[in-house]
Amino acid sequence: MRRQTYELWWALLAILIITAIYALVTIGLQEVPRSSELFGHSLGIIGFIFMLMTETLYSIRKRSRRAQWGKMSTWLQFHIFTGLVGSYMVLLHTAWKLNGLAGAVALLTVIIVISGFIGRYIFTAIPRDINGAAVTAADLEAGIAQMEAQLQAWFAAQPGLKKTIPADLLRAPQNANSLWRVVLGRLFYNWRYRYQWWKFKQQLDPAMRKQATELEDMMRQRRSLQRQIASLAMVRQTLGLWHAIHVPIGMALFSSAFIHIGGALYFATFLH
Repeated sequence: MRRQTYELWWALLAILIITAIYALVTIGLQEVPRSSELFGHSLGIIGFIFMLMTETLYSIRKRSRRAQWGKMSTWLQFHIFTGLVGSYMVLLHTAWKLNGLAGAVALLTVIIVISGFIGRYIFTAIPRDINGAAVTAADLEAGIAQMEAQLQAWFAAQPGLKKTIPADLLRAPQNANSLWRVVLGRLFYNWRYRYQWWKFKQQLDPAMRKQATELEDMMRQRRSLQRQIASLAMVRQTLGLWHAIHVPIGMALFSSAFIHIGGALYFATFLH
């Protein structure tokens, strides 16, 4: 089981803090901070550094066979955090004047952030261990066998409850034969399954409800393993397709950003 991650919450907190500072500066200046002034310029520099870190550090760690500094899961969280916060700072740097090359850079930034969200969701559909390493089909089959043994032992100890459980709650998930079911619909099916359990448990007395909750946890783990092994190949193909789209967009973004920075330095510094 992968441990729960909080990079999105940390990114949201950082964005809220930056927004509060931006609002205070705007009130103090009585206008939107210009990109050529100290505050707006600083936003652009720090934001670009964050985005440059997003583009390079995680890729270097992923491709380095000898490097042992930090877990891949931690570097992925850092990659997501700096990507979101850095992109937001770059957008603030534009002072909402989205014309010319700066507008193209801002548009590509928005596209790369949206693409990153999609990629994160696809990435989490691939089963991984607590360190973030992808597990194999054999690992999943072993996990399913272990979970089946636990369920059989639980049913043997609680024979009365099994007869009252609706068949839909005990049935294995349908095979993942579409992109919707594998990636986009995963959250919807999980929520529906939880709601079905909640609705069933409302009919039970408190003692039976506690037992049903224990069974629900095991059933959800088994369903997750079964869905992962059924969709493993399709998810990896989808992730490969996403990489083929995401990487060129990132290259276009940074090429445009370097040209923009070079032009800004030339016209704002060297001509004065």
